[in-house]
Amino acid sequence: MASHGVARTFRVRTEEQRLRDLEKIRKYRDLEDEARAQATSGTFSPYLFQLTGKLLRINPEYYTIWNIRRRCLLSSLLSCATSQQQQLDPHDSAPSDGDVLQSELAFTIPLLMQFPKCYWIWNFRQWVLSQAILRLPVPDARDIWKTELGLTSKMLSKDQRNFHAWDYRRLVIARLEGPELQGKSMAEEEFSYTRQAIRRDLSNFSAWHNRSQLISRLLEDRGADRVTRAALLTEELELVREALNLGPEDQSLWYYHRFLISQIVNRGVGQTFVPDLTMDEKVAHLRREIEEIKGLLEDYDDVKWIYESLLEYTVALERLEDRTEPGDRVGDLRAWLAQLRALDPMRIGRWDDFEREIG
Repeated sequence: MASHGVARTFRVRTEEQRLRDLEKIRKYRDLEDEARAQATSGTFSPYLFQLTGKLLRINPEYYTIWNIRRRCLLSSLLSCATSQQQQLDPHDSAPSDGDVLQSELAFTIPLLMQFPKCYWIWNFRQWVLSQAILRLPVPDARDIWKTELGLTSKMLSKDQRNFHAWDYRRLVIARLEGPELQGKSMAEEEFSYTRQAIRRDLSNFSAWHNRSQLISRLLEDRGADRVTRAALLTEELELVREALNLGPEDQSLWYYHRFLISQIVNRGVGQTFVPDLTMDEKVAHLRREIEEIKGLLEDYDDVKWIYESLLEYTVALERLEDRTEPGDRVGDLRAWLAQLRALDPMRIGRWDDFEREIG
């Protein structure tokens, strides 16, 4: 059989390869059995700790082994580990908690590089970092958490859409801002970071989402007045408009654009970062966005997001202007609905409901 003009080949294992694979499986099963037997007996020793390392390098998805590794750390490696101290030279001293925790963070880095979306690795690192807060002086713990933030930046530079890494980054930021690490707001820095991420990849949904979550905090930190808030709204509309001109088929861009429009049209449901916009300013913003989006149709007449946004924004504009009838816009509304029925027939019921709603 051929695929894209290239003959598909099938790899056949030799008997030698098959036997090697069976030997690997046998060794893995032996490691697993020994680790489970030790854990069942309650012997969470440095030896069992070494076994967990061997198993996790082979299979980092094995969450039970991560839990056993935690027990080993708490029982025999952290805070005056007596069993380890007995094996040391009398002139040596046991590693400090800081050394042990740093070693654990280093242990997981090669695993993250190979399995960047493995939840259990991220979860274990989070636990190790929480131990740093409990066991180390605040300056030392804070340094470790700041280093962790740098790691998330490196991970996201390699895979901008790794949602595990984005979730983890938000967690790290929250801890760095918290009282346990004597932190302060990092909204300004993170807002700048989302801009960098968007420049690298316009389709980065997580970056746009983070940006939407940061705006209100950012303005509060700046002590922003009415003028400053309105200026930021204009800047954000220009930013996402430029992105839409490059990729109007990208759903993540429309989500952010709709977030901004919701801040303008706000009807008292939820918070808006521009609460003091006048009605004239709201209408002016909406009219401009509608005209800009209409301009996209010249080159992109097959993108459903354009028609859907035109429908929603036009209806929102009529409500702001307190119109009871669509008037001269009815022809446009019908045309856009017809396009949506053709481009997105799976949601025909929604378009029928929309038509009934607008009369």
